[in-house]
Amino acid sequence: MHIGILGGTGPLGRGLAVRLAAAGHQVAIGSRDAARATAVCEELRGAWPDRSLALAGMGNAAAVAAGAGTVVLATPWEAALGTVADLGEDLAGATVVSVGNALVRQGREAHALVPPRGSVAAMVQAALPASAVVAAGHHLPARSLADLDHDLRSDVLVCSDHPEAATAVVSLLDSVPGLRGVAAGSLAQAAAIEAFTAVLVTVNMTHRVHSTLQLAGLSAWA
Repeated sequence: MHIGILGGTGPLGRGLAVRLAAAGHQVAIGSRDAARATAVCEELRGAWPDRSLALAGMGNAAAVAAGAGTVVLATPWEAALGTVADLGEDLAGATVVSVGNALVRQGREAHALVPPRGSVAAMVQAALPASAVVAAGHHLPARSLADLDHDLRSDVLVCSDHPEAATAVVSLLDSVPGLRGVAAGSLAQAAAIEAFTAVLVTVNMTHRVHSTLQLAGLSAWA
């Protein structure tokens, strides 16, 4: 699968890029600075020389969007709308995965904010009416993702108003060893999913761990 990551040079973008590439997908890392995107690709390949990582760096967001059927929006949440503002035509018909969480840090805690429309994913969907926006990946720890020697074990909640796109993203997540995509309903669920990230981040800061979400009661892990 060809996957584009906007904001791919940030911690979460890098982690997602290297995991997806290690799972055999072709990944384009997008950044406002093409040289920075290329440098990150080289850095990731250099960190894992025994892996075949199909990574390409791009400085043009429109090119990243146009060349991928699935685009992950991994920018800071407050930059999400600005990033996609001029990409409506380029992303028309594409699946756009929103991973942003509206959070603010207060001392040793993370607190959830309530963005317009209730969630970052809903804001992105309103800005991209011709795209299928899927909310997913909010609870994944960036540092663990970026370390291919770290054995992941995480359920990933997936919600969208576009069932076919949601199913495709669940399958994409399932292709990454240690991740399990879990369908979690319509995009209305994104508000609660995003807000819960504040709780998980606070737990991680309090206990100095990189815990993930695992749901009991589902079918056994493969």
